Amino acid sequence: MLKLNFSNFKLECGTDEAGRGCLAGPVTAAAVILNENFTNALLNDSKQLSEVKRYLLRPIIELESKSFAVAHVFQEEIDSINILNASILAMHKSIDKLNPVPEFIIVDGNKFKPFKNIPFETIIKGDGKYLSIAAASVLAKTYRDDYMNKIHEEYPMYNWKQNKGYPTQEHREAIKKFGVTKYHRKTFRLLPEQYKLEL
Repeated sequence: MLKLNFSNFKLECGTDEAGRGCLAGPVTAAAVILNENFTNALLNDSKQLSEVKRYLLRPIIELESKSFAVAHVFQEEIDSINILNASILAMHKSIDKLNPVPEFIIVDGNKFKPFKNIPFETIIKGDGKYLSIAAASVLAKTYRDDYMNKIHEEYPMYNWKQNKGYPTQEHREAIKKFGVTKYHRKTFRLLPEQYKLEL
């Protein structure tokens, strides 16, 4: 059973990101402040949920939260500041959009940088422990998937609609065959060593 709160603060937000390990597209983060009486038996870490359940939960989370926000950090910036910094930046951007301003932040994972002097706690596997982080993981994943589905139309040969930019064998074969796009993260190892790639 996921818990509602970590701290004793009324306005506690959970934050999480999606797309860190992808070869293409943004890293996307969400931040959510849930209502005090929020409960949902279905809600869990987005990786444990089917796509259907994630999209079923999204409007419920949006309706039943005090505040929620989503932010993308795109591949150019990922290449410029690295994926860890880009993930934290995406979380900061999503928290910055919340109204009211949270009094406490709980973060999925073990890496974060202070944001506006708001106290925070990093929680490993937090998306399987706290409802607000699980809610943020669902929003981050579904909004990122929407974006990948959109750019799939532009470059259907990479099948981002299916792999969402993750390093599947099919995605790598397409990179080998068609080269890289403006959406690929140039600082990532796009192909294993045995493939030669002209960037």
